[in-house]
Amino acid sequence: MENHKITSKRDEEDFIITASFLKICQKLRSLKNTKGRIILVIGAPGTGKSSNIYKSVDKLNLNVYEPVLLMDNIEKSPREVFNEILSTLKDELDVKTEDEIYSVFSKFDAVLVADKFLDSEFLDPHKVGLALWTEYKGIKTIPLFFRWMFEYLRHKRDLKNVNLVFQTAWPIRIRGFKYDLITDFGPLSVLISGILKLLFEVVEVAYLESETIKIVKNHFEDVDDDLVRKYIKKYGNRPRYILNDLEHEHVEQS
Repeated sequence: MENHKITSKRDEEDFIITASFLKICQKLRSLKNTKGRIILVIGAPGTGKSSNIYKSVDKLNLNVYEPVLLMDNIEKSPREVFNEILSTLKDELDVKTEDEIYSVFSKFDAVLVADKFLDSEFLDPHKVGLALWTEYKGIKTIPLFFRWMFEYLRHKRDLKNVNLVFQTAWPIRIRGFKYDLITDFGPLSVLISGILKLLFEVVEVAYLESETIKIVKNHFEDVDDDLVRKYIKKYGNRPRYILNDLEHEHVEQS
C-alpha cells in the first residue's frame, strides 16, 4: 500500500496548485535576496505541508540545505536529542563549532527543516525522526523547545545572516488519531499560533472542500465527489488521510 507522504524534495508532475501553495511561494520568493528570516509552515496532519514546501522550493529554484536527523532511540531525553542534533549538524557540515554551523548556513538561500529531519523513519524504518519522538514523549519534550528558544536568543546575531524554513507541528495522538497542538485544538491552538505569529513569519496549509476533492481526484480520478465528502466529514480537509483510506479500499477490492 502506498503511503501518500512526501519524504524527499522532488518535482511531482501531478501536484495540484492551491491557495496555500501560492501563499508559501509568495513567502519564500524573496529568500534569495534577504536574510534573517524565520518562516514556519504550519497545518493539520495530513494536509501535505512537506509536499507544498518541496514543490515551492523547486518552483523558486532555491538553494537549500536540508539536515537529516536519524535517531536510533526514541527514549532519548530532550538534552540528548539536542546534543545529537548539534553533533549531526557538525558531522554533516564538517565543522567543529556552533559558530561555524551558522557560517555554513549563511551560504544557502535557506535551511529547510522538513521530512528528512522530522519524519526520517520514512527514510529508514530503523531510525526515529523528531516528530515521532515528540509524539511519543508528549509534554516531556517541552524542555527541548525552551532550549531552542534559548539558542535562538543566544545566536540572534548569527541568525541575521541565515534564513530558516521550518515544517512546524506539535504532534500528539489521542485514541489512535494524530492531532497537532498548533492547529487542531480550537482556542488553545489559536493562542499558540498567535504567539508564533508574533515571533516569526507563519503560513498555514489549509484547504477548501473543493481543493481537497480536486487533490483526491487527481490520484483517484473515478472516485465520486460524494464519497470524498464523506471522508472529509470523517477527517476534515486532510487529503493524505483520505488517499490512504481509498488506497486501502482499493487494495481490499483487488
